[in-house]
Amino acid sequence: MFAVVCCHCTDPFNFFPGTSPDIGAIKFWGAAYGALLRPCVPLFVMITGALLLPVRGEASTFYKKRIPRVLFPFLIWSVLYNLFPWITGLLGLNSQIILDFFPYAGEDVMRQSFSVALEYILMIPLNFSILAVHMWYIYLLIGLYLYLPIFSAWVEKASERAKLYFLLAWGVTLLLPYYNEYAADYLWGTCSWNSFGMLYAFAGFHGYLLLGHYLRNLEWSLTKTLAIGIPMFAIGYAVTFFGFRHMTALPECTDEMLELFFTYCSINVLMLTLPVFMIAKKINVRSETIKKALANLTVCGFGIYMVHYFFTGPSVMLVRLIQIPIPLQIPVAAVLAFTASWLLVRLIYRVGGRGAKYIAG
Repeated sequence: MFAVVCCHCTDPFNFFPGTSPDIGAIKFWGAAYGALLRPCVPLFVMITGALLLPVRGEASTFYKKRIPRVLFPFLIWSVLYNLFPWITGLLGLNSQIILDFFPYAGEDVMRQSFSVALEYILMIPLNFSILAVHMWYIYLLIGLYLYLPIFSAWVEKASERAKLYFLLAWGVTLLLPYYNEYAADYLWGTCSWNSFGMLYAFAGFHGYLLLGHYLRNLEWSLTKTLAIGIPMFAIGYAVTFFGFRHMTALPECTDEMLELFFTYCSINVLMLTLPVFMIAKKINVRSETIKKALANLTVCGFGIYMVHYFFTGPSVMLVRLIQIPIPLQIPVAAVLAFTASWLLVRLIYRVGGRGAKYIAG
């Protein structure tokens, strides 16, 4: 959860508006931390697979328990994010403040118009807006929840070898972003009238679901984990960091090119993620205080994801204002945003009673 907040604190660095004498350092550290934190989303999916596969009980029971706790907070906070520019206008604030909160914001948002906000709100059933970029994951999460009981039926009956073969096929698909960018648009039967190629059913985030399930019961010694994990992580990081820096240096860099080496379903991000998951399994928390804090974070985690994007931009502004050294600005801002988000969600649970789950998940 902290890695996700920290990752979003890199946005004001990688998408720094205007000029600055420190622009080189700002861009460098944005890329350095951005590459380091790519495992954050795959880890979420892997943990979901590790904890929920195979699904127990009826699919209808699973859907009834999971979907509402995701859907209602998602709708509430999506509306609030989209209303934010209009509210700043009502308060008489300069439109520049919107960029301080949301580095991606475009010209329409800067108008601080209710009609623009309403247009974004009406689009929520179809996709996220430029003001709620992090909500892309919730569409994915709902899709994974819908798919889990179906996928679970196979996982429950499949042998370890069959699961491994699935993961190997999925691993091949992690090379597709680079094939499509550097070789050709189409592969294995895809064409202008068909987007569903030969390995389509093996591609995507459900590979991380199965990987989390598969690795949960795979035990390596600490020596083996480090011997395999450290070189794997180093190679994955080098590809991610230098690839991103190369793309952002190109004058013709498009949005798709910019995100190419940051793509979650890519081989280099897998190489970053797998060692982190395996090393995290070795951690044995003994402190009761830390256990209680982590238990509370488990309850508040989804709510933190919902609200944290309101705090990342201001936190970055604050660390710049108090002149924290640039190499430390992103983690310090992340600590501030994470703490503020956690406190807000704890307050929601404290005063919201049973209804808090519909606000904070």
